[in-house]
Amino acid sequence: MSGRIEKAFRDLSKNGEKGFIPFITAGDPSLKATEELIVLLAELGSTVIELGVPFTDPMADGPVIQRSSQRALERGEADIRSILMTVERVRKRTDVPIVLFGYMNPFFAYGIKAVLKDAARSGADGFLITDLIDAEFADLSRLAADNGLDLISLVAPTTTDERIRKISENARGFIYAVSRTGVTGKGSEIRGSAEKLVKRLRAVTELPVAVGFGIGSREQVEDVLEFADAAVVGSAIVKVIEETGPFGDAVSRVESFVKELLRKTEASEKNGRGFAP
Repeated sequence: MSGRIEKAFRDLSKNGEKGFIPFITAGDPSLKATEELIVLLAELGSTVIELGVPFTDPMADGPVIQRSSQRALERGEADIRSILMTVERVRKRTDVPIVLFGYMNPFFAYGIKAVLKDAARSGADGFLITDLIDAEFADLSRLAADNGLDLISLVAPTTTDERIRKISENARGFIYAVSRTGVTGKGSEIRGSAEKLVKRLRAVTELPVAVGFGIGSREQVEDVLEFADAAVVGSAIVKVIEETGPFGDAVSRVESFVKELLRKTEASEKNGRGFAP
């Protein structure tokens, strides 16, 4: 595993804590704001940060993240090279693990070997690519590992046990368990299918399991952390940025939202469900 990702989850385990993984779209509302948001989210205790690479056809994403990709693309500054330069600048300010989240097309256009090499040089820790098929995943996971990067696996409730076993064999870093079928976005009912999926994963891998898709409230975060190693929050944060607008203080608004999202209740203190300090 990437040294930073492995250490982050190891430290959580040592302290009996659970993780928080936020998602933001690079370049929304600007790359300058993205840099400040990454530093802020690290200071607030993020275990890993998923940094979305804007794409014209983000099929797995709901309307909130789709619009954020469109806004970033319209600004014309969120190409992969510029995003990696942002990661490089951030590395001078924080050691938080950063995973580039996106679709294969932009990475393929950049050049697979080149993007892996440049991502490692910039200080990124891994990739999560939503539209990889099994054979491609295995090959790319090996190439990523050769560059000291983790290729994170996505597993859905509809994934068969056989596929889960194969995916787990090539997975690195952590496994992203999709809480429900469909696209990303804030939802209400999460626990049922997600908890069953995490149990299936625990049977075949010792990697940490993070649950995402549809998590947007403190109560949902706490619920997920009763059975998973980390909770992923994406659309809810991106929605705060969208509502702030291009001229608002997105960093301040996200800070307020995330602080409330991670505020421990009396129940979570008693049950030992905390976040990275």
